Amino acid sequence: MSRQGRDTAIGAGLGGAAGAAIGGNALSTIGGAAAGGVIGHEVGK
Repeated sequence: MSRQGRDTAIGAGLGGAAGAAIGGNALSTIGGAAAGGVIGHEVGK
């Protein structure tokens, strides 16, 4: 796995966990994972 791919996966995992903790529902978890994945992807460039 490339560094960018790893950063994307880590961002998605952390974002999903944060979304679940803050919102407590599936939509928050998915939204957090999506946002975290995008941020992780951009940081990994």
